[in-house]
Amino acid sequence: MSAPRPDMRSRALGFPGAGERVLVVGIVNVTPDSFYDGGRYTSAEAAIAHGLELAEAGADWLDVGGESTRPGSLPVSAEEELGRVVPVIEGLAKRCALPISIDTRRAEVAERALAAGASIVNAVAGLRDPRLAEVAAMHGAALVINHMRGEPATMQRAPGYTDVVHEVARELLADAELALRAGIAPERVWLDPGIGFGKRPREHSVVLIARLRELVALGHPVMVGPSRKSFLRALTGAEAEERLPGSLAVAAACVLAGARALRMHDVAAARQAVDVAAAIRDAGAGAS
Repeated sequence: MSAPRPDMRSRALGFPGAGERVLVVGIVNVTPDSFYDGGRYTSAEAAIAHGLELAEAGADWLDVGGESTRPGSLPVSAEEELGRVVPVIEGLAKRCALPISIDTRRAEVAERALAAGASIVNAVAGLRDPRLAEVAAMHGAALVINHMRGEPATMQRAPGYTDVVHEVARELLADAELALRAGIAPERVWLDPGIGFGKRPREHSVVLIARLRELVALGHPVMVGPSRKSFLRALTGAEAEERLPGSLAVAAACVLAGARALRMHDVAAARQAVDVAAAIRDAGAGAS
């Protein structure tokens, strides 16, 4: 028997902590240039159908994005981003009970997406625009703060840290404080270390995964997005189409370290890996 699913018809999204189901966040990219699935779901109809497939495969929430933030990508206008995501969010909200997040850097996009039926803001560049926290608070939305240094077009050219975990933790907590001041409850402020966003593969991304417990200990729920990212090529030589095994290995490691959610392209495979890793985690906790 599969693990019971949380009541995703509620828009509250104050997820409880350890011992509960680890959430799998299904990726719905409405972009022509995302590194793995760019161009596959650029029409609203195709993206909505894909989101419904991810829901059927076991996703706990759906993350809709209309601007690629892969390394080397260039920004699009707010109008273009809105034109991509709003019809998809409206369609999914009408046909699916799962919560929907808007993956964006812009407060105006977040506001329109929340009005269209989203209930989470996935702030992919953190709170460089502090209005993102204000918009989330005004709409009663949860907020995911993703760590990113630099801009997508240039962030991988020469990223540097003295201690990547300490610096990422400090910068995430600074943004989390802005979110708390805006009125968002602590358990509804999520932290994401931003694997691959202004970070070298072995020196930074792998270290963040290996020391994820230090970020979990900050007291906010943690989401990680390792799915098919290029740091896996540095470890295995695999191209994006061949990185599912590595993605699942990272997902399992993150669950064992206390992550509460994994943002993944391959929901059915991730659901199984995450549930098994969570069972191992909980059995170990019971033994201690």
